[in-house]
Amino acid sequence: MSDGGIGRLPGSGLGEVVPSGRPSRTQTDRGKGAGPSGNDFATVLGQQRARTREINFSAHARQRLHDRSIELGPEDVGKLARAVDKAEQKGCRASLLLYGDMAFVAGVDNRTIITALDGRNMKEHVFTNIDSALIVE
Repeated sequence: MSDGGIGRLPGSGLGEVVPSGRPSRTQTDRGKGAGPSGNDFATVLGQQRARTREINFSAHARQRLHDRSIELGPEDVGKLARAVDKAEQKGCRASLLLYGDMAFVAGVDNRTIITALDGRNMKEHVFTNIDSALIVE
């Protein structure tokens, strides 16, 4: 199995080191809702969210993908990410994503695929601790 399309997609910005030692706001900025560049909190939050639209795969999910010989390409991962976006817009927290003959359980808040099943392993399987289901096209 190749890791080409699994895991974080490029450009996440996560894991970057931010220099410390200088306060993020000057004394005159405090309480005004402006960051060091003059952007308000909502703008900065929106920019950060736009950079973190990719999804992650837990160690458990990676192992299941490997064990079940499930290979996902970048297009497949993109479709799963868009499904997680939709679930997030609806306020879901844990979703079952049905994609072809596969099923994935995703933690929507942290944008992580928790487990993966192929068609053979879905038979008579009970999905618990989910609050939604999406059909991924």
